Amino acid sequence: MKALIVGVANEHSLAWGCAKALRARGVDLAITYQNAKAEPHVRPLAEEIGAEIIMPLDVGRPEEMSALFGAIKQRWGRLDFMLHAIAFAPKADLHGRVVDCSPEGFSMAMDISCHSLIRMVRHAEPLMEDSGSVVTLSYLGAERAVSSYGMMGPVKAALESSVRYLASELGEKGIRVNALSAGPVRTRAASGLVDLDGLIEDTLAGAPIKQLVTIDQVGAMAAFLMSPEARYVTGQTIYVDGGYSIAA
Repeated sequence: MKALIVGVANEHSLAWGCAKALRARGVDLAITYQNAKAEPHVRPLAEEIGAEIIMPLDVGRPEEMSALFGAIKQRWGRLDFMLHAIAFAPKADLHGRVVDCSPEGFSMAMDISCHSLIRMVRHAEPLMEDSGSVVTLSYLGAERAVSSYGMMGPVKAALESSVRYLASELGEKGIRVNALSAGPVRTRAASGLVDLDGLIEDTLAGAPIKQLVTIDQVGAMAAFLMSPEARYVTGQTIYVDGGYSIAA
């Protein structure tokens, strides 16, 4: 099995938990890093678990995306699984009210956090001739108005809607597309939120399991969605949050 993991920033990343879980199941990995600044934090992790392909990917650079999928085609000839675990919004827009966000900031957040999934799936489709599984990462703020989540809420809602449409369009080819909605984790991306501590406290208080999710638990669910056992699961947003999403 061959898998592409996009979104590892460091050892605390949800994408890293997914990469470890897949590798533990014998999956061959391609892992990307955003730029030269990120490479020293990502490459040692990728080498640690024996990633066969380690390449840069700034999703705003079409030439890098083409080069990545070209390398996958040349080395493997196919792709079985792809994880899209990237999101970004300018801090000024993320920390303000949704009603005050700038057109430029909203467009950038939508492009990097949502449309990049569509672009990546377009590249992956011909490499998933027999079947394939695509997973992206979301958050409860896509469904509920979480005050500290700001403009990323509407962006993640668009991402989850895109998952459903992609699943509908690609299902005949055996390509499944799902979203994992994890509870709050202290990742580098989450550290940019206004009140991460408050989100974590609320989750601990409100989740039936009374525990925070870990990157390894998210990784285990991603591995399940790649497996044949999940071949009839597509177009879904699956919560891995200790049950917080069901709490009143």
